[in-house]
Amino acid sequence: MVYDFKKEQKELYCPGKQPAIIEVPSMNYIAVRGKGDPNSEDGEYSQGLKLLYGIAYTIKMSKKGEYQIPGYFDFVVPPLEGMWWQPCIQGVDYQRKDTFNFISLIRMPKFVTPGVFNWAIETATKKKHLNFSKVEFCSINEGLCVQAMHIGAYDTEPMTVERLHKFIENNNLHLDINENRYHHEIYISDPRRTPSVKLKTVLRLPVKSNGNSIACFD
Repeated sequence: MVYDFKKEQKELYCPGKQPAIIEVPSMNYIAVRGKGDPNSEDGEYSQGLKLLYGIAYTIKMSKKGEYQIPGYFDFVVPPLEGMWWQPCIQGVDYQRKDTFNFISLIRMPKFVTPGVFNWAIETATKKKHLNFSKVEFCSINEGLCVQAMHIGAYDTEPMTVERLHKFIENNNLHLDINENRYHHEIYISDPRRTPSVKLKTVLRLPVKSNGNSIACFD
């Protein structure tokens, strides 16, 4: 059976619309960093996604090649994720998308090690004749967060973010966005196939209690 992270780990990928606290475990990802408006047709965001998916599917389809990854199991490529921040802004200003910094992410199974990642980079480079040097492998321990499912267009996310902020305040927590922890989105729906009013996006914000903060990247 093909493993689907969305179905098997619903606490991470299918939260309710009402905000809730979650302790997010350490996970492995492939990632691409960049800047600029994600809606720009030829911007860093769209170019980075091509690289990410190129590596993700190289790993997934390794089952058909000579290289057999130790501990491999077939899996549905997890949904795209994004961590977002803007200089000198606590949170997100959706009216100034050109100032976005981002890390685009796709989660990888535990059998994907740095060695497997390096093999995938080399293999994809040879097959696709693209430069995959911007793709990196990382482990992220988000720790304590508050999250909710947002239903609707991306530009309407501030309504859900506001509810998250109120929930944080009412539960004696503190928003903990800094140079290591970011506004986090998980794109459950494919915007190419889903009407904007029905898009599902997990919105996740890092928080701390009693002044304790958790570093994000390992």
